[in-house]
Formats: sequence, structure tokens, C-alpha cells
Amino acid sequence: MTPKVELRGLSMRYFSREGETEALKDISFCVGAGEFIAIIGQSGCGKSTLLSLISGIIAPTAGTVLVDGRPVNGPSRKVGYMLQQDYLFEWRTILENTVLGAEIQGAYMEKARARARELLTKYGLGQFVHHLPRQLSGGMRQRVALARTLCTEPDVVLLDEPFSALDSQTRLALADEITEILRRERKTAILVTHDIAEAISMSERVIVLSRRPGRIKSDHPIRFASCGGRPTPFAARNAPEFNAYFNTLWQELEVHVEG
Repeated sequence: MTPKVELRGLSMRYFSREGETEALKDISFCVGAGEFIAIIGQSGCGKSTLLSLISGIIAPTAGTVLVDGRPVNGPSRKVGYMLQQDYLFEWRTILENTVLGAEIQGAYMEKARARARELLTKYGLGQFVHHLPRQLSGGMRQRVALARTLCTEPDVVLLDEPFSALDSQTRLALADEITEILRRERKTAILVTHDIAEAISMSERVIVLSRRPGRIKSDHPIRFASCGGRPTPFAARNAPEFNAYFNTLWQELEVHVEG
């Protein structure tokens, strides 16, 4: 079966007046349809750059990104991107913010607004469609950002530190909500995070990147046999397997620091 996302020998170099910076080197992995993976590593190892390459926002120096077996040569409607900040326009209502991506893509707006209302209602924001972003909490704003990402109906959702600006309690609750939403929508998801616990609890695989230039150091399947199936992120943190995964990943990241 053709992978939903495939990276083949991906490398990225940046050039500036100060010289050349090698961000990523020879990255290869596949993500199956409906799979949720997480990518962790030290700051500056190229995690966010990797998402930009998968989304088609930037082109690699070498290698290929494929979605459904076809090379990515630019931004695609098949790929949605949720950034660290919500980047909601303060002068647009919640509904108008949610349809922004569809508007940029030139989609049929009546259908896009209906889809946006459906998503916002599902995520507990139905009564806020005519509110402005400043009237919402941080967690609510991130749910709007997710609705905006899903409104264009992508197959693949990229998540770049989507909870980093939130307090710990909101972060835990939103991790549960967003994971459940993506599973229910049957999306293929790739999460970049600095948080080891977040990576383990939300994903089915964790890929560890080395220090710059980022290379794949390890690729860990995450299984919670004791739960009899895939638990929620909150339940996963209390599962017997959790600590062993955490210690393994922590030690790998510590090796990066020491070496």
C-alpha cells in the first residue's frame, strides 16, 4: 500500500552571508494513512523545517517528499498546517477566521461556511461564531485554529508545537480533545513537540532527531497493551508502559546534550 506521506533522502541547507547552515540530512521515513506520529529533538535540530518541507512551503536541497505517491512541489490542499500561534485575525469573527484557508484557496464559500459552522459546533464553539478572537480563551482560540486547518478538508494535518503557548492544565485538556478530533476525522497527523510526554501520549510512533544537522536517531512504535487499545492522551500518561517509553526517549535526548 502506498504511504500517505513518504520522505526520501531529504536534506536541507540554508545559505546566508554568514555561510551555509545544514538543517537536515538524509531524512527518510513513511507515514501510513490515518497514522499519528510525533517528532522530537533539541531546539534547532530542524523539526519545524521538516514540517515546512512536507507542507511544500519550502523546497528541499536534496531528496523528495511524496503525498499519496506524488512529489510535493508546493502547497497542497491535501496538507493542512497548524502553527505554534493561532494567528487569528482580530478584526475577523471566529467564523470568518475559520473559513480563511478555504477563502485563500478559492473554495466554494457557501460550502466552506457550512463546514466551518459544523466544525465549530462540534468543538463547543457554536455560540461564538460571531465573536472576535479577543473574546476567547487561549484554548478556545487553538480549537478555532484547528477548525480553520480542517475546514479545507486536508488528508494530512501538520501540528507544530500547537500547545506551547498554553498553561499546563489547558494543554493537557486540549491534547485530549485534538487527538480525539483527528482520530474521529481519520486524519494522518504529524506532530512536532519538545514535550516527550506529549509525544508519547498522543502518537503511535515517536521519531527522534539528532542535533543539527537533524538526522533520524530512532523511530519508536508506541503501544499500550495494558489499555486494550489506544487510550486518550491523559489515560496514556497513567499507563504502565508510559514511564519506560519516557525514560528511553529522555536518555536519547540526553545523549544529544552530552555528545
